[in-house]
Amino acid sequence: MRHYLRTASLALPLLLLPTLGWKAASETLTLQPTSKLWVEGTSTIRSWSCKSGDVSAVVEATNANAVTQLFTGEKAVKAVDVTVTSDKLECGNGTMNDHMKNALKIKDFPTIDFRVGNYDITRTSVGISGTLNGTLSLGGVKKPIAVAATGTNEDGALRVVGSYELKMTDFDLKPPTLMFGRIKVGETVTVKFDLILKS
Repeated sequence: MRHYLRTASLALPLLLLPTLGWKAASETLTLQPTSKLWVEGTSTIRSWSCKSGDVSAVVEATNANAVTQLFTGEKAVKAVDVTVTSDKLECGNGTMNDHMKNALKIKDFPTIDFRVGNYDITRTSVGISGTLNGTLSLGGVKKPIAVAATGTNEDGALRVVGSYELKMTDFDLKPPTLMFGRIKVGETVTVKFDLILKS
């Protein structure tokens, strides 16, 4: 009887592991300083571009070999969260900066966030391609979006390049106007990114 109780007491923790949320160890891919994200658009007089001065990303991978595994077609990334600080957008013109920041409602919503829910991945002759399906939070509005992207191996790092056409009015944002309404920004802008991630 004592032997049975001793055996049961040793086995109990092992039986409880699944219910205690036991998880395999994971790794984080780090966004490199050379990464870039910018926005391009048009107006009634000329095209324009605003670059982000502050982009952060939390990319959770399954293990330390995630970058290599991605290029074999394995889904080695579990979660992706990208955050852009709206106040750090630089349009090369102080007036345009102010109007763009007002349009993005930065006082109430200081960041733009994109959380990837799932993705598909396909091997190509030069790397990988796929679609990032997730939720974009912009100006207090959350909407599901799908972003096409490609990935290449840059000396052991993952370089992800892509773009997404965004209609500002879909997020209840009013496109900026300048010079008392004589200059109007087009409501559709293109968000472009060139991100470098390392294990």
